[in-house]
Amino acid sequence: MNEKQTGSTIDPGLLAGNRKQLAGYAAQHFQWQVENGVGTITLNRPDRKNPLTFESYAELRDLFHELKWATDVKAVVLVGAGGNFCSGGDVHEIIGPLVQLKAPELLMFTRMTGELVKMMRTCPQPIIAAIDGVCAGAGAIMAMSSDMRLGTARSKTAFLFNRVGLAGCDMGACAILPRIIGQGRASELLYTGRSLGGEEGERWGFFNRLCEPDAVLAEAQKLAADLVAGPSFANGITKTMLHQEWAMTIEQAIEAEAQAQAICMLTEDFSRAYHAFVAKQKPQFEGN
Repeated sequence: MNEKQTGSTIDPGLLAGNRKQLAGYAAQHFQWQVENGVGTITLNRPDRKNPLTFESYAELRDLFHELKWATDVKAVVLVGAGGNFCSGGDVHEIIGPLVQLKAPELLMFTRMTGELVKMMRTCPQPIIAAIDGVCAGAGAIMAMSSDMRLGTARSKTAFLFNRVGLAGCDMGACAILPRIIGQGRASELLYTGRSLGGEEGERWGFFNRLCEPDAVLAEAQKLAADLVAGPSFANGITKTMLHQEWAMTIEQAIEAEAQAQAICMLTEDFSRAYHAFVAKQKPQFEGN
């Protein structure tokens, strides 16, 4: 964007509530690192295959919410430590306490977990999940909620809610998963709770591609770096439209995209790309 759009002439009082840096954020329940515009979230309980707790659910929800105002994070990588992505909600720290709760408190919990998905879908940064090993329950939901997924041949993704006596309609799974792999295939996974292997997941379109286990994180971070090098504002618009157009007619989507693209044409990224193209072509014409 140009100087006015980057905020150098905007009243500091407006900036205070709408712009922030997250490189210095000290995560309490996972690892968080920002480098060259890429924020990496590492679920870091490898001895238990990186399960979630009430606290990590809430902190993840809040961090993805804060990313809306981050000026130093242009893409996000989500990964698990120790050769597994995430085994879902911790049996002892979440499942055990839940069976003791009454309906109002249970609804409080399920709404909180749903908010995590909402925040992942509405933060402007593309999210790339680097998935190796176990990716189950809430872990599968976080993978599903990411914008792109890199997997490994040994990854095992399971929406196993029915295995614990629950419906497959958890955290938006019945809305989002069919849009990724199709209604029939999503139905199979949500009804049976079976594991989706890496190669099958790639064939079905759940994974964008497969990587070697020791390279999946590096490949995800390279993809994120490529996105950071591109038009960040426009990437955010693309993510927004991919999400919002689920509920639009074709006519509404075309009009919404016309308005969105016109806004992108006002950015410095658009002007810079044009002038870079002209500069690249000029020597060819001068040589003739």
